Amino acid sequence: MRFTGLPRGIAAVLSTLVLASCGLQSGGSVPLPVGPGSIEPVPELDGVAVTVGSKDFTEANILGYMIEFALTAAGANVRDLTNIQGSNSLRDAQLHGQIDIAYDYTGTGWINYLGKEKPIPTEAAQFDAVRDADLAEHNMVWAAMAPMNNTYALVTSKGTAEETGVRTLSDYADLVAKDPGAAATCVGTEFNVRPDGYPGLAAAYGIDPGKAQRQIVQDALVYQATADAKQCRFGSVAATDGRIPALELVLLEDDKAFFPKYNASLVMHRDFAEAHPLVVQVMAPISARLTNEVITELNRQVDIDGREPADVARDWMVAQGLVTAG
Repeated sequence: MRFTGLPRGIAAVLSTLVLASCGLQSGGSVPLPVGPGSIEPVPELDGVAVTVGSKDFTEANILGYMIEFALTAAGANVRDLTNIQGSNSLRDAQLHGQIDIAYDYTGTGWINYLGKEKPIPTEAAQFDAVRDADLAEHNMVWAAMAPMNNTYALVTSKGTAEETGVRTLSDYADLVAKDPGAAATCVGTEFNVRPDGYPGLAAAYGIDPGKAQRQIVQDALVYQATADAKQCRFGSVAATDGRIPALELVLLEDDKAFFPKYNASLVMHRDFAEAHPLVVQVMAPISARLTNEVITELNRQVDIDGREPADVARDWMVAQGLVTAG
């Protein structure tokens, strides 16, 4: 939190209380050394203190480390506050000034942070809407949207897709109506109840929720359970999860464009963004490279190969010529 107008001592005490209430520490050092590549030192960022945050799942950690390595190569004094539990905790930390910059998702901003019930149907329009509304309401700046869209999706195994002919969500809805047992579906806890999850999906595609055979499981278990096609034949997933290609799962086409867009974008408080406008310039080439294919492969290296997110992020940035391994 920015305690404008308060005496320095009081502001420090209040900042400490906020930090403690969110369960966050002051941050650690960047986990791996990097040097300049195509990202060169920026005099205006030399020695600037920047605290980088992320949520606590594979993709978010990879994205957080990308910010850290990029800004370190640019000359900033970066602190690591990645792996924060949950969207709301990350958001609170940003609103309170504990975190200067993070990647977040446009759909999360629109629905969770701004409380909007109806998503915007296209990626660019969704970004524009959350950018304008969050700046006006909370002084938060959204910038450098990536092509990657980590939206909700339903998947099935190749075998089930071939057996049933289900390739789209309309096909899935038809199967639920004709043979609910053949459409047994594993869903994550949140997906089962969120308006942008199964309830909304059912309404958009005319599915009778009472007829659909759903089993609630932990999100991490949905992938293997769907691949095995014993416990369930369809499952709810995050569209850029690396386990989808690794387990040869088939993404069902959202042919009615129900699911909101969840493009990754940089998020900063207006104070930080206006004080350091070149941060977006440094980060924009990275965001532009982050397609669904790229981030899914990086996620796979962590979730399937067992690599560390920081190693995966740095190796990709080195391969792209953005930074060098320090």
